[in-house]
Amino acid sequence: MAAKKILILTASIGSGHIKAAEAVAQELKRQQPETEIVTVDFMARSTSFWHWLTKKIYLEMLNFVPNLYDVFYKLSSSETGGSCGKNMFAYFMLPVFERLQHELQPDGIICTHPFPAGTVSLWKEKHQSNLPLSVVMTDYSLHQMWLCSGVENYFMATEAMRQAMTEQGFAAENLHVTGIPISSEVLNLPHKAELRRELGFGQERKVILLMGGGLGLGGIERTLQELEKIEQPLTLLVIAGRNSQLQQQAEDFAEGSHHTIRVWGYTEEVRRLMGAADLLITKPGALTISEAFALGTPMLLHDPIPGPETENAVYATKHGAAVWLHPGEKLAGAVEEIFHGGCLEKMHEQALQSAKPLASQEIVKIILRSAGFWAGHRE
Repeated sequence: MAAKKILILTASIGSGHIKAAEAVAQELKRQQPETEIVTVDFMARSTSFWHWLTKKIYLEMLNFVPNLYDVFYKLSSSETGGSCGKNMFAYFMLPVFERLQHELQPDGIICTHPFPAGTVSLWKEKHQSNLPLSVVMTDYSLHQMWLCSGVENYFMATEAMRQAMTEQGFAAENLHVTGIPISSEVLNLPHKAELRRELGFGQERKVILLMGGGLGLGGIERTLQELEKIEQPLTLLVIAGRNSQLQQQAEDFAEGSHHTIRVWGYTEEVRRLMGAADLLITKPGALTISEAFALGTPMLLHDPIPGPETENAVYATKHGAAVWLHPGEKLAGAVEEIFHGGCLEKMHEQALQSAKPLASQEIVKIILRSAGFWAGHRE
């Protein structure tokens, strides 16, 4: 049988969609080594200038008018609003997928972002194609932008999402509650004490990891100022992502702090640092939460992007693995409260109970045994 070619379409809006795509690609190559895997960032400038410009506008909106984004998110949450938004982006992005499909001729497609998912769905409808399409949702709540026709397999984080889709008429056999895919690296990390030895941290201090995603968002400088109010000496690990200004600010702050502060820019050490930490202070991105669950790392969540990250924060908090710091609440006090009275240990256990570390393996197994994948397709 000829080797299959799988096209994975993702989007560099934050880092979560990219990480999910990487995890699926890694596992697909492990389970089916002869498969050719092509991963395309649907929002990269190299893919389309106009897609890239759309992304830039979106990110500027998050920075300067987050409430406006919240309005758009809520409007598109309804069935009518979601359909309008989805169709608008799908028609806009259709020419780019037409080009990719012509150039690559994939045997199957996996999407980890709603924009390419809706675009491929529209293409399938226009061409009456049975090209196998799988969609990996990267949120802990259901949003209408993810929902489209012609999807052979939907993969989601929770049973509540599956139930909601069933109620909207989606076939139950196409809906799979696997969890959100994370890298197999998380499963193979050493114990926390060994990680600290390898990374050069002492065992005597509490270790807090501060991060705001690949874009370095989330008020890290303000968080450092708050943590300075805690008298107990701490080891603070700061990941500034691709935000060079933030990295410099954190390094400057470290020189005058009574805590030990180590600073990274964009780094591949995120999972090791997360595994070494007693507490993660972060924005509630779904992939970050999923990795923290798998590592048993308690979380203090703040400054969620209105919409999906707010729902992620609700989910993690409800399951006892996180504390959500709301506006006006004191961060230093919240940290001290977590560190006392056995709270940290309880959060650690709840995080592990919420984890679905084998999501990638399950997703790939289901895709590989799908009849459409093996049978091929005809236009």
